[in-house]
Order: sequence, then structure tokens, then C-alpha cells
Amino acid sequence: MVGNKTKPTDASVDDYLAQVMPDKKRADSIVLKVMMARASGYPACMWGDSIVGFGTYHYKYESGREGDHLITGFAPRKSNFVVYIMPGFSEFSDLLDRLGKHKTSSSCLYINKLADIDLDVLEEIVQQSVDVMHLRYGGG
Repeated sequence: MVGNKTKPTDASVDDYLAQVMPDKKRADSIVLKVMMARASGYPACMWGDSIVGFGTYHYKYESGREGDHLITGFAPRKSNFVVYIMPGFSEFSDLLDRLGKHKTSSSCLYINKLADIDLDVLEEIVQQSVDVMHLRYGGG
């Protein structure tokens, strides 16, 4: 059975973030790391070579496939930040309305830069999404 391609590594989050360019994206990345650690209650950990993750949960599908994945995290991509909100967004529509400029897909929140959003609202989304994951999968 094939496992997840994206797994936690021993790579340094700080070393990874130090290489993020341009300077403003690097600064925003450091702010996100601090905020998401506070909101999630977990330390930052590299997942693969480009995702900063916080916490893990174990899933098992009816098909028998199972594995571990990050509870929340972010990736500073070239065009935007991707913030991983694993339970999706159906429970967070009121918060999303107050967040500011963003786009979403199933469990990805796309933000161009932190100046476009209300960081306190993002912290609330992260915190509540971690709570939902604990309820669904245990832990906390």
C-alpha cells in the first residue's frame, strides 16, 4: 500500500523559512509560523520540502487506506501562501466573510500576503479547525 508522499522530516523550519524570497514573503512566513504554533498548540515541523506543518492526526478510510497527516500548516508558494485547514471551510463561513482577500479550495486557503487579511481572524480559523480535527480524530 502506498503511503502519503508528504511526511514530516527532520529539516529545520527556520532554515527553510530563511530561504523564502522575497524578503516580505519571508517576514510573512515567520509571522505565520509563530501565529500557527500559538493557535494550534503544536511546534512547527517540515512536511516534505516545502510545507510547514503543525500537529498530526491519524486517518483510516473505509477502503483500508490509512496514514498520518498534518492537522494544519502552510506553504509559502511563489504566487501566494497556502494555508491548510484540514476540515475544510463549511464551519467557518462567518469567519471567512471577515478574513479579507482570499480564495479557497477543499481544504486550502490561498492568501497573497498577510496585509490582505485580518490575522486575528486567520488565527481564529486555525484554532477552530484544530479543535474540529481533535473532535473528529482524537487528540488535543
